[in-house]
Amino acid sequence: MLHDTIAHALNQQILLEGQSSHTYLTMAVWAETQGFDGVAEFLYAHSEEEREHMLKLMRFVNERGGIAQVPTVEAGPTEYGGLKEVFESILAHETKVTESINHVVDVCLQAKDYTTHHFMQWYVSEQIEEEGLARRILDKLALAGNDQGALYLFDRDILSFQTPAQGSHAG
Repeated sequence: MLHDTIAHALNQQILLEGQSSHTYLTMAVWAETQGFDGVAEFLYAHSEEEREHMLKLMRFVNERGGIAQVPTVEAGPTEYGGLKEVFESILAHETKVTESINHVVDVCLQAKDYTTHHFMQWYVSEQIEEEGLARRILDKLALAGNDQGALYLFDRDILSFQTPAQGSHAG
């Protein structure tokens, strides 16, 4: 049975993962309507990945005797000043997610819930990859600058910018 404080922390993480999915979705819509089809596909895929992260948490909570709460999420920003702003927002958001996951891990350790702590290690590793990916993409965008040809190539090639975990897991 999950301790109440752990169930609460996990449900907060479920909410954040649901919000992440929705945020990536609004970014994908913006990118698609701006003609960045590659970026849109990348963001649609990441939206789905974040939804899978949420579902993985929900199933864990339920399996451990808790009750997962289905989150109510709000639409994120729908306008961006360009690709750099999109990916700066992603990095800031992923940093927030990392902080939240670290909080859940800390709550697990304080409660001596080593089962949940072990489960959360997958999320810790995932966040290292997510932040690294956002930084690598921002580095590529810095190289491209405002060169329209370079941005065209970036949009075409972004689907090759994936983390090692993509393709090796479904969550």
